Amino acid sequence: MAHIAVERNRRRQMNEHLRVLRSLMPGSYVKRGDQASIVGGAIELVRELEQLLQRLESQKRRRLFGGGKAPKSVMDGPPLPLQQRHQVNLLDLDHGSRLREEIAENRSCLADVEVRLLGFDAMIKILSRRRPRQLIRTIAALEDLQLAILHTSIATIEPTVLYSFNVKISSESLCTAEDIANSVQRILCFIDANTSSQA
Repeated sequence: MAHIAVERNRRRQMNEHLRVLRSLMPGSYVKRGDQASIVGGAIELVRELEQLLQRLESQKRRRLFGGGKAPKSVMDGPPLPLQQRHQVNLLDLDHGSRLREEIAENRSCLADVEVRLLGFDAMIKILSRRRPRQLIRTIAALEDLQLAILHTSIATIEPTVLYSFNVKISSESLCTAEDIANSVQRILCFIDANTSSQA
């Protein structure tokens, strides 16, 4: 009987802890109410908050030490002559916590690129003229940048095409929405140059 009482008490405490944990998390991180979903969502949220903390600490160090350059990553490359818009929103979450949403736009003669980044998830939209093998080359290049493609949609209005990619960013990557937008433009420049040379 004592063993049963101890087990019942343990389960009650576990259920209470899970209830509190779920109440501390934004609803988007808990797809279902079962224990595995709550714990999995908590892990994902903690990872994203760790990445946000690393970015903020890096920005703080750059300000403290005279604006030194951030470490290079696979997203680095020469700047492109583009019109750029970059915006950061702070989304209010439960209990006053905040998660940063970044939006970056790059426009060039080749394409309009928009990137929305929230934690490790990003939405990439590309509006451009259709080119041979452009989609498969773009997907291969995005995967080379350690962006895992979760979903792709395509809409065509001759002679243009709109690609939308939902991607998951590697937890080791510290790229911003602007980094991704710049990289996508470089990818499209490379594809355009290769297509032109083969024509």
